[in-house]
Amino acid sequence: MKKLVFTVAVAFLSGSAAIAQHQVLLQPAKATTTISRHIYGHFAEHLGRCIYDGIYVGDTNKVIPNTDGVRNDIIAALQQLKVPNLRWPGGCFADTYHWKDGVGPKANRPSIVNRWWGGVTEDNSFGTHDFLNLCERIGAEPYLAGNVGSGTVQELSDWVQYVSAPANASPMSKWRAQNGREKPWSVKYWGVGNEVWGCGGNMTPEYYANIYKQYATFMSSWNNDDKIFRVASGANGDNYHWTEVMMRDIPHHMLEGVGVHHYAVINWNKKGSATQFTEADYFNTMKSALYMEELVTKHAAVMDKYDPKKKVAMLVDEWGGWYDVEPGTNPGFLYQQNTMRDAMIAGATLNIFNNHADRVRMANLAQTVNVLQAVILTKGAKMILTPTYHVMQMYNVHQDATLIPVQAQTATNYTLGAAQLPAISISASKNKAGVTHISLVNIDATKSNTVKLNVDGATYKKVSGQILTAASLQTYNDFDAPNRIQPAAFNGARLNGNSLEVTMPPLSVVVLAVNE
Repeated sequence: MKKLVFTVAVAFLSGSAAIAQHQVLLQPAKATTTISRHIYGHFAEHLGRCIYDGIYVGDTNKVIPNTDGVRNDIIAALQQLKVPNLRWPGGCFADTYHWKDGVGPKANRPSIVNRWWGGVTEDNSFGTHDFLNLCERIGAEPYLAGNVGSGTVQELSDWVQYVSAPANASPMSKWRAQNGREKPWSVKYWGVGNEVWGCGGNMTPEYYANIYKQYATFMSSWNNDDKIFRVASGANGDNYHWTEVMMRDIPHHMLEGVGVHHYAVINWNKKGSATQFTEADYFNTMKSALYMEELVTKHAAVMDKYDPKKKVAMLVDEWGGWYDVEPGTNPGFLYQQNTMRDAMIAGATLNIFNNHADRVRMANLAQTVNVLQAVILTKGAKMILTPTYHVMQMYNVHQDATLIPVQAQTATNYTLGAAQLPAISISASKNKAGVTHISLVNIDATKSNTVKLNVDGATYKKVSGQILTAASLQTYNDFDAPNRIQPAAFNGARLNGNSLEVTMPPLSVVVLAVNE
């Protein structure tokens, strides 16, 4: 993940001028691939203030309104975001987590030390029931990461039984009922370990492939209508050999998905401030973010070699921007602010995932609250929505819509010195109601760009849109000014028969709704 490489992606358009024009062809007649809503998933790890003092404030808290200890304002915000799935409890934490410590009467649960993130002691008051009930409240499917690093096959098999077996069907489901839940949650998505090349056990791919098969063998579906979906721990960035071994050595009837992790980082040894950064820092962060295009393309090519019908999904189940922690905060808590730079990362990355929806069928932004590129930040009873939150809300119109292929005809670059990046990112889809949505990002920090969209096979009659932008890269929402950055109506799109011209200011994310 430390290697920063840049290649021009098909979904990005390039050129250079003060106000440059891009020519793009939309091809709705070739729209056949569904953009899975699960591309818009999130990740909540026991890390810093994500769970405790973030999502969960305790069921005895009388100051912050909550439901069974989970903040009501966070529940409402995640409902509004239309979170399709939520990954838990890690991350590196997953391979030290023993789920049985987190069920039953809270007063009887043992405390644990979170050795990965700050060495803090946790009391296991937020466990399986708390997480799965949260998922029900926000309408998200749970994605549980199983403990392979320090756990056992029996432990993971019991967890599958506990959450998914019908009432009274097994000792685990009877125990679940004793703990207050008779009806199963029927959890579909399961990670078989996390980053097993590193914090999950420092394994080789060949060794892990055998371990994976052992664990997967004993993970049984309990609901014939909702087959279990097992995910192999994916490669470290551009380790394509890892993906090769997963696809070659694991029978595909035991493998529903393979993970990929990538963070937008300037330098792993000196990540830089989340708010005090230069345009050059921004440029290099975007270079790292756009590297996702190459990673997805090359991992997909390996998967295609063994799975030409694309039955096995790629899951980018960790992604986002990673900077130094905010001054004065615990280095192990990974708390960082969220600026307009993060909105650019989010918009461009989601466009990449949309355009690779034939293979990428789930992704998980790291992380939901108070950690890394969070969509929500909290401080006591206060809560703010970050620029990343607003981008993901604007983009949720693509969930389960049909991808419209986009072909660049001419393009423009974002230039800084002798270096160049593609200035415009774009993806498009058509929903079941027949509305076309087009999401565009102008990553150029200083120049406006005009995009001319020519449509092959459709004539549009009405266009509306939203824009997210700010006066500077470093602008962010804080607890004293929570609405500095928020979506506004966009009037910079003009229809003319089968073409659409869009003028975008610098540092802007635009989502258009177009009706035929």
